[in-house]
Amino acid sequence: MSPDAPSSAASPQIVYRTPPDPERRVYLAFRIHAVLATLAEEGIASEMALAGSGLDAKRLTDPDTRVSYRQLETVARNALRLSKDPAIALRAGRRMHITAYGTYGYANLCAATVSDAIAFGVKYHRIAGSVVDMAFSTDGQNAVYAYEPLIWSDPSQDLYRFAIEFALASHLTVIQDLVGKAAKPVRVSVAYPPPAHARAYRTRLQCRVDFLQPNNEMAFDAAWIAKPLPLANPIAFASCSEMCDRLLGELSADGSLASEIRSALIMHPGRFPDAEAMAEQLAMHPRALRRRLNTEKTSYRHLLAEVRSRLAIEYLRRTKMTSEEIANRLGYSDAANFRRAFTSWTGKNPSDFRIR
Repeated sequence: MSPDAPSSAASPQIVYRTPPDPERRVYLAFRIHAVLATLAEEGIASEMALAGSGLDAKRLTDPDTRVSYRQLETVARNALRLSKDPAIALRAGRRMHITAYGTYGYANLCAATVSDAIAFGVKYHRIAGSVVDMAFSTDGQNAVYAYEPLIWSDPSQDLYRFAIEFALASHLTVIQDLVGKAAKPVRVSVAYPPPAHARAYRTRLQCRVDFLQPNNEMAFDAAWIAKPLPLANPIAFASCSEMCDRLLGELSADGSLASEIRSALIMHPGRFPDAEAMAEQLAMHPRALRRRLNTEKTSYRHLLAEVRSRLAIEYLRRTKMTSEEIANRLGYSDAANFRRAFTSWTGKNPSDFRIR
């Protein structure tokens, strides 16, 4: 668990995309169900775990029930507060067998080879309500997955760690469902310091874990990715792929004004117009923009701060840009204003954040 362990030469690069609308209720509830089932092992009632989420435990198994990332966030916060086991996310993730994912999981089972299942999984993971974005690469020796939380961007926060722990554990479970228990990682690396329950990582993830690394990764022996899958069915796989294509298109066509604004801001970093200029860019009257955002329970000021915060964290983590350069990139008049804003977002000034 040394912070100086080298990262794999096969490190894949995640393509940064617009984060999903955290309020949009379009995802099946199986991740929340896994957290509730894990808490139930400690005698914690579902009602306590769901407090503040607006969800009813009796309806979570209804196939028509859809949840949002904001509701998942509320349940995750509750779980971290209620559970006596700080490794709750690792335990819950290990419950996530491939049959929990509906059409997405069935398609993986029907793929011809492990390599085909990997390509499918990386392409369509967002339709399954994944808590992370994923990328994959191989150098012939190592097959490496990379992960970055979709909603929570600060590695020093508990929800960032919760998302990575859940993703690592659930992904390992799915891989072993596909190819057997022998498919154990050769290493795992994460971007945050060792938590108090660091020893649980080796137990749950079945390999060494390196903390304080540049990326969140899980590496396997590349030899198993060409293996054929025993339940391969090309007709079923094609049918599932077509259905997932349609779902991905519907998900991309969000329709919310907040999502359109996030995308506009992220795709053009350094150009941060005020609300009036953004309204003109979107061919809207400023009052109409404010009303629509209000119905979506947000505001232009909130969206601008959200995007600036996410980009600032990425610049500090992955570049050598100075505070002055980042301030200029994010549209602040000087570095002092940027430092004050960053401290209000994260509770740390940029220098302390980068050192940590």
